[in-house]
Amino acid sequence: MDQQTIVSLLMIMATFGLYIGISVYNRAKATSDFYVASRGVPPFWNGMAIGGDWMSAASFIGMAGTVMILGYDGLAYIMGWTGGYLFLTFLLAPQLRKYGRYTVPEFIGDRFGSNTARLIAAIATIIISFTYIIGQLSGSGVVIGRILNIPAMYGTMIGVVVIAIYATLGGMKGITWTQVAQYIILIIAYIIPIVFMSLQITSNPLPWLTYGNIVTQLGELDRELGISEYFAPFAESEKSQFIALMFTLMVGTAALPHVIVRFYTVTTMKAARWSGAWALVFIALLYLSAPAYAAFSRFILMTRVAGQPIDELPAWTTTWVNTGLLQVADQNGDGILQWEEIVISNDIVVMATPEIANLGVFVIGLVAAGAMAAALSTAGGLLITISSSFAHDIYYRLVNPNASDKKRLAAGRWAIVLATIVAGVVALNPPGVITQIVAWAFALAGGTFFPVLLLGVWWKRANAKGAIAGMLVGLSVTLTYILLARSGITLFGIQDTGAGLIGVPINFIVTILVSKMTAAPSQKLQDEVVDLRYPEQMTYKDGEVWMDESSGR
Repeated sequence: MDQQTIVSLLMIMATFGLYIGISVYNRAKATSDFYVASRGVPPFWNGMAIGGDWMSAASFIGMAGTVMILGYDGLAYIMGWTGGYLFLTFLLAPQLRKYGRYTVPEFIGDRFGSNTARLIAAIATIIISFTYIIGQLSGSGVVIGRILNIPAMYGTMIGVVVIAIYATLGGMKGITWTQVAQYIILIIAYIIPIVFMSLQITSNPLPWLTYGNIVTQLGELDRELGISEYFAPFAESEKSQFIALMFTLMVGTAALPHVIVRFYTVTTMKAARWSGAWALVFIALLYLSAPAYAAFSRFILMTRVAGQPIDELPAWTTTWVNTGLLQVADQNGDGILQWEEIVISNDIVVMATPEIANLGVFVIGLVAAGAMAAALSTAGGLLITISSSFAHDIYYRLVNPNASDKKRLAAGRWAIVLATIVAGVVALNPPGVITQIVAWAFALAGGTFFPVLLLGVWWKRANAKGAIAGMLVGLSVTLTYILLARSGITLFGIQDTGAGLIGVPINFIVTILVSKMTAAPSQKLQDEVVDLRYPEQMTYKDGEVWMDESSGR
């Protein structure tokens, strides 16, 4: 075992120990701990936990690689994922927090007064979260596979075991503070390499100010090679797909159950808004860095690897070829590796770049630990969401309303173990690259939940039949379009990752039409919807501030 592998393993094992230790220390003892961390997380730390929850393997591992390979067209991911938080923070999160429930299906069931709507929402939540977690487990496989120099599928198996242990122990309370630690680790691991690369290439330690010049040089290199310019708009995709992908990621962000539930862990509507604001700050640190990462990585590959003799390639190429995620072949037989002869997966760019740039074993190990933190943080939130949808919304609210706290916690923990194992089996042979799989989850979330949640909060006339019809049609249309697009059948050039642009408008139309054609909700439900739009009412008792019961406290 070489020095690099030993350092990487030690750093990952140290962070694993930290996560499991935090989960044990903050072990959930009651259902409110397990599902919403007893609603006592301060906004600043909740914003950081949201950042950790959000910075999935797709963001950490896949996004810079996508931007590096697609250039301008890859920016749809950055704009879509960031813009969606504005939707969520201003249109949904504070109001959902005021309603005072544990989960998205519980909000839908109670808001529309329908157990059928609750069941459909719970099943859809499990489908969406299950799809998303496959991408995270694939990410953990990429990291562990490279460190141990084994196929990525075996790395996935190891990641499954670790994730199942710490998510089962801590519940939302443990995962909240674990995600804070994971965010700190992953953001340090993401920024340090681009600072070193910026120093190495431009002699300036501020990559956000220097990568523009590198992009200009990349354009010149592209022209010399006769390929599409790195920063040329819509060179790799059609304009319709760019818009569809950006829209899909925006509405998906605002409707993802595992993200929304993080806003349930704070005390008030105001705290929910501040959580969103802090989350944007923490998320921006990585998203503003991804284009720099992509530009530096592409520049180093084009100037230091492409054009070299095929039998004199650096050692890192051999180790990545062994993972199956890098291919290099002298196709024209001239003994020189051309740029066109390098086939590099989106998913290895961030992991491989410290080796490509020769940044040293410590930085390589740090990036590995950061990538695992990203995959684990999101996987933890997703598993809690799957668990709560099954144990709380289906088992407790529909099957056994008299279940004790002990039985509910046991059901939740078993749901986590089973979901992790099944998702891990699927992730052994993932159906796409990480960012693609995650985009499917966003399309399904937007197509199923965004119209129903938005209308449920802002249109008191929306009723149960409209919500049920909207969710069923939206989920079916979005899923069908993803499958059709995968087989080559598309509309207006929109690919599978932009399916939300098809499903969301149809969901809106169906929900509104069916609600209009059927009886209005009860006056009580309509009054509750109107009340959601206003801040909590404060009263004063014995010199202390008390919130109105409608706030869920």
